[in-house]
Amino acid sequence: MIRTKLCDMLGIEHPIIQAGMGPFDTSQLAAAVADAGALGIISHWGILTEPHVDSATKMRECIKYVKEHSRGNFGVNIRVARLQVDAPAVLQAVLEAREREPEVRERLKLVITSAGDPRPAAEEIRKSPGLLHFHVAPSLYHATRVEQAGCHGIIATGYEGGGHQSYEQVSTFVLIPEVVKAARIPVVAGGGICDGSGLAAALAIGAAGIQMGTRFIATQECEFHQNYKDLVLASKDTDTVVVQGAFGPVRLLENSYSLAAPQALTKELRIAQEKEMFADVQKWLDEMAKYELIYRGDTENGPVLCGEVAGAIANLPTVRELIEGVVAEAEQIMTGLPQNIVR
Repeated sequence: MIRTKLCDMLGIEHPIIQAGMGPFDTSQLAAAVADAGALGIISHWGILTEPHVDSATKMRECIKYVKEHSRGNFGVNIRVARLQVDAPAVLQAVLEAREREPEVRERLKLVITSAGDPRPAAEEIRKSPGLLHFHVAPSLYHATRVEQAGCHGIIATGYEGGGHQSYEQVSTFVLIPEVVKAARIPVVAGGGICDGSGLAAALAIGAAGIQMGTRFIATQECEFHQNYKDLVLASKDTDTVVVQGAFGPVRLLENSYSLAAPQALTKELRIAQEKEMFADVQKWLDEMAKYELIYRGDTENGPVLCGEVAGAIANLPTVRELIEGVVAEAEQIMTGLPQNIVR
């Protein structure tokens, strides 16, 4: 068994966090991860056509599902980008669920914010006793701001990762050591990690644990469409591309959608574009609707969020098999390290 400070903070057996993967539902996956001893994460919902369900209501439903279908601890991910106008309501739904239900208060341990400024959310999260707050940081500058905001941990995610990406383009094994060196709070490594060697390497450079996203897509319990999983399994490490997405750069698998998508903008141009999108809400809704195609199984005409690590994923295990395999491999690697050193 590998026990780190992250395990003690979150009340989990293994130092592994399942990444949020909004706008898709990951409540089934989160429940399976929680019961396998890692931290399952409920994602910030964003599918538009499910009737009469707003994102705050969906968060309440997902919390209820995970509570009723698992016994382990879990958390939530909330996107706090400027365009994410529903973020305050989603966070409020989380805080109310913890206040109202003792079991949720006991088991819902963490809010992970991402894609924006963590400070407004941090002020609200501090009002909920026992609730921890981590924020995703793609560079040393952002990691410093996370600590200044009063967060309890940093999820430092490199450019190899799938889904929404940063403008800074710092790779994981450049990012993690510099953040660990500068930070006084625990650092979780993310981006391009899918197995025990990634966990062992992350621990070796000072991380308290890892976050995995793409690897958890290719599991039996993940509710993503089978076509999505099959595409991940068939992909090579060179099959992803970074293009402009709804919230900034986004790493996708190559298909008709991504090959026709505009190149990622600079940060300055993106901010200017966001001002236009605020004035044209329908344009933003039309873009988000394309994610629905993927969720329903059309892996050619919508954005297939995926990391470069897809090339290393070749099987579809259960969540428990995956987590226990990752930990066992990491233990074996760390135990065998002295044999690789010539004295």
